[in-house]
Amino acid sequence: QVQLVESGGGLVQAGGSLRLSCAASGSIGGRDTMAWYRQTPGKQRTLVAAITRGGYSNYADSVKGRFTISRDNAQNTVSLQMNGLKPEDTAVYYCNLYQFAAQKEYWGQGTQVTVSS
Repeated sequence: QVQLVESGGGLVQAGGSLRLSCAASGSIGGRDTMAWYRQTPGKQRTLVAAITRGGYSNYADSVKGRFTISRDNAQNTVSLQMNGLKPEDTAVYYCNLYQFAAQKEYWGQGTQVTVSS
């Protein structure tokens, strides 16, 4: 079992920055991937960025060059540094962990990010 607790959402003006953090507890394996997704009302949850334990990362095209995902394996945390925020980045952001051995995924409770124009 894995628990994910997010923090760091809030309200920011366009062009501003926010940093989201997620702390994982429980059974974290060496091949587990951690990621951030986001969701707006009436739409599907979509991948923002993901990172492996070894540090390989990938990003949605819409956030490349603006967002940076990082991971601290010793602390079992993943962070998302968001710069140059745009109103279209407004969403609930969810932390995700994919447990490779069990092929299960876990979600945090979500944190609201609102970018005003």
